[in-house]
This record gives sequence, structure tokens and C-alpha cells, in this order.
Amino acid sequence: MIYSSILDKLKTGKLFSLLVDPDKHDRNSLRAIGETASPETVDFILVGGSLVSGSVDETVSMLKESTNLPVILFPGNVLQISPLADGILLLSLISGRNPEFLIGNHVIAAPVLRKTELEIIPTGYILVENGRTTSVEYMSNTKPIPSDKIDLAVATAIAGEMLGHKLIYLEAGSGAKENINAGMIREIRLQISIPLIVGGGIHTPDQIRETYKAGADIIVVGSAIEKGSGEMAGLLNSIWKIRQESF
Repeated sequence: MIYSSILDKLKTGKLFSLLVDPDKHDRNSLRAIGETASPETVDFILVGGSLVSGSVDETVSMLKESTNLPVILFPGNVLQISPLADGILLLSLISGRNPEFLIGNHVIAAPVLRKTELEIIPTGYILVENGRTTSVEYMSNTKPIPSDKIDLAVATAIAGEMLGHKLIYLEAGSGAKENINAGMIREIRLQISIPLIVGGGIHTPDQIRETYKAGADIIVVGSAIEKGSGEMAGLLNSIWKIRQESF
């Protein structure tokens, strides 16, 4: 089970994941991700995005051909469900007030998901302002939590746990100008008992290290692996070294 594995791994260290947007990768880059991402550096691969016109099935299939890592769906809408994946983060956008992203899309997806063998991991998704309008904000028609409203973000994360979510995903958005500030990460980590994922605006080893230090249990990087296999290999090598440190 993916979720049980996450909890077990967190007993001894931090986790790291790659986010693959099908629209931003081709066959060669997908193969490179699968071949470069080893279990020593990457714990699982997420597939999805705010607006995906490419084939999710094909992306998942190609990744699974070249890696044994779990491939988990990170759906921006109900069209991004693939039975070929290992699991799905069933995202509820708890920072917003659009009912379609709180429960509406989930009702539509539920009968489809029931027929698959996907491991379903309910996830409270919190979008945080990062200095620019992101695709998530535009497509979901919701406003992110202001980056200086730490108390609001903390209360939202607590509510997410109380509602039964198994993960809290703190997101600055794809291509974010700024990553989420350490103070917000630190306070949320202190107030919840479920794993905290942080993504968006994280591009460098120093940002990864500081995000771990602030309290992130799992870091997700997407844009930073879209520059080519050489850059990705260098980043993953840095990840391996960082994960040997104590946090």
C-alpha cells in the first residue's frame, strides 16, 4: 500500500517526489525520468496538471515501463483519471470556496474510481499566493491564501485533517515566483499529525534543504525537471546528498 509505505518511510527520513505534467514531456523525457529517478532519491512520481491535453494513460504507461516507482495521479480534473496508475491523490481544494473542487468533481469521479484498483489517498489541497496568478488559481476560480496569513493556512490544514484527509498538500503553484515561506510550513507542521507535502516554486538544492528544515515531510518538484535530463540528473544527485542530512 502506497500510503502505508509513505508513513513507514517518514519514520526514518524525508520523502521526495517528481511531478510530471503530460503536456510538458515527450517520450524521450519520460523515458529519461524513469531511468534517472532511482528509489534512493525519488519515492514516487505524480502525474497530472491544471490543464492536460496530452494522454494521461500514455504518460503513466511510459513511466511504468521504465521505473518501478509508484506512479500516482495528481488530477486537475476528472478527465485525468487513469486505471494504469498505482494510486491517486483525491484532491479537495480546501483553501478555496468553489464547491466543484471541494466535492462536485469527486462525486462525478467516484463511480469511475470505484471500478479501478487505484489506491485512493484523500488529500487536503491548500493553494498559497506566490506573487503571480497560477494555472490552479485560474482553472479552479478560487483565490489562494495570502502568503502572510499563516494563521488562516494553519486553521485550514487543521480542518483538513479533522475532515479525514490523509495528507495535506501545501502548493504555491506551477512556475511560482516564490516558494512557500518557512514560517507557514513550520506552523502547519506543528499543528497537524498527518504528512505535509510542499510543492511549487522549489527549484534549487538550497530551497529543497530549507523546505525540509522548515518541516515539509515530502517535497514535490515539477518545473525543475522540465529543462532536460542533464539538469534533472544534477538535481537528483543533490537530493540524494540532502537526504543524508538530519532534519
